[in-house]
Amino acid sequence: MRDDHRPFCLFTHRPGARFGPQEIRSASLMLCDGIHPHFNVSPLGHLGDGYDMALPNASALSEVRAQIQAQAADLMAKHHCVFLGGDHSVTLALLRAARAQFGELALVHFDAHCDTWTDHFGEPSGHGTWTYEAITEGLVSPEHTVQIGLRSGGERAAREYVQDQGGMIFTSRQLRGLDGAALQPVVAQILQRLGNRPCYLTLDIDCLDPAFAPGTGTPEPGGMSSSQAMTLLEELSGLNMVGMDCVEVAPAYDHAQLTSNAAATLVWTYLCGQVAKRI
Repeated sequence: MRDDHRPFCLFTHRPGARFGPQEIRSASLMLCDGIHPHFNVSPLGHLGDGYDMALPNASALSEVRAQIQAQAADLMAKHHCVFLGGDHSVTLALLRAARAQFGELALVHFDAHCDTWTDHFGEPSGHGTWTYEAITEGLVSPEHTVQIGLRSGGERAAREYVQDQGGMIFTSRQLRGLDGAALQPVVAQILQRLGNRPCYLTLDIDCLDPAFAPGTGTPEPGGMSSSQAMTLLEELSGLNMVGMDCVEVAPAYDHAQLTSNAAATLVWTYLCGQVAKRI
């Protein structure tokens, strides 16, 4: 679902993520009736499109978030939802809606950036603060929060915030050279830590190296491969997932639809994993 089609968010580098949802939809056309090679299912018979959210032309992020939360709550009450961004500031509203329905959440957070700053370049909230806000609001359990792919520069208090609160961080450096079976120790730690707690998954496409996803607002070299992300999504599908979002696809900076194809395939993989558990 497209969730920020009006320019309300304060971006920190390159704007344009509001155009991501439609490009992800376009890139997904060849996948929708395909049989996933690992899960051996297609989501097609279980899949619908909620279309774009109707959002106010407001300058205040809080007003738009309130609308996102209300509309997301209605959808989550009826469906298992995947939301397409948009920048990462939308996730806080989605977590508020999920927390109201499912209780305190576990969180799996794929990202190059920690998003645990206490302010957003002088603003109280934005796409760099939402994880800090989610923990301090009690939306997610800090001990059941896992960040994967972090590698950006920043002060230690922000970079290590989740770990300092009792959560887990797997940096891109820690994941270098690991794929397939070599990722199993990482998977095992996450599965053991999160157990059967209701879990929300948020995937910032910049968790991937710019070689795999150049079309994003704040690219960070040295990131994960699309293969690593795919393996982790496949192996973590057994978690008690209650929803997902995929954010920060910015088509203006993409090449040959590399980023939107990666995003569509990762979302498709998540959906197939959920369908496989239900049939």
